[in-house]
Amino acid sequence: MKGTLFYPLLIIIASSSYGILSTIVKVAMNAGFTSAEAITSQYVIGFLLAVVLFVCTQRTLPKLNARGWRILVLGGMLIGFTGIVYGHSLNYLPASLAVVMLFQFTWIGTLLDCILKRRFITRIEAIALVVLFAGTILAAGVIDTDLSRIAWQGWVFGLLSALSFAVFIQVNSRQVDGVTTISRMTIMSFVALVMTSFFLAPEIVWNGTLFNEGLWKFGLILGMFGIIVPILLFGIAAPKVGGALTSILSAMELPVAICVSVIVLHETLTVLQIAGIALVLCGMVLPTYLTSKKQKLL
Repeated sequence: MKGTLFYPLLIIIASSSYGILSTIVKVAMNAGFTSAEAITSQYVIGFLLAVVLFVCTQRTLPKLNARGWRILVLGGMLIGFTGIVYGHSLNYLPASLAVVMLFQFTWIGTLLDCILKRRFITRIEAIALVVLFAGTILAAGVIDTDLSRIAWQGWVFGLLSALSFAVFIQVNSRQVDGVTTISRMTIMSFVALVMTSFFLAPEIVWNGTLFNEGLWKFGLILGMFGIIVPILLFGIAAPKVGGALTSILSAMELPVAICVSVIVLHETLTVLQIAGIALVLCGMVLPTYLTSKKQKLL
């Protein structure tokens, strides 16, 4: 049982760390920084932290074949692209609806896994996805949201963020021989930094905003929980768990995001949202519990 639950637990911790990010970005914006500056600081500081870990533990680049480099570069590009399009979706969508759009990665990721492995969705996965979808709608509090005035760009960017994150999960679930987890994290964080530098606010590095104006304090938290922890843990656990279950377990990001916003930003938590969080947790635990129970019986 311990071996069965260990890697799913790492996925839950990794996705939980993503749930902290939206609140920290809002806190940074309340401090006078833009969302683009805050998100850019995440990738800059995250890469610097990755380099420190790399230098302290390894110091030499891994010897990878062409397939290994393709996986790592693509993974880093997807990390950066997800942050970019999700940030753009927030310009058109209410934060609650943007979260709902992002969380379409659960069924998209499962669908991709079925296509890539040429299999049908299992009954356990189907039930879990239905429960997750219902819980997401309730937890995000979008039932009373007026959808008629939302621009089409918001829907497009929201779906792109979900698709990008779903593909990232699939790519990150691929085993890469000859590379340690820290080397994998360093390479991917560098690629993500280069990717975001073209579209966000790289000028924070040389105009003094990052270090002289205190943005680094937010970047440190964002880099730790948006780059270091998730890439490390996803790199360890995703190849063991598989793309479909990783997508389902990653839904932990939503209840964490809501709870952190309530604690830090003092946002209101309704009874429907509590019910939605409970459903999301049930949808996550269900496939892992049933799978482990089945293996125990065997």
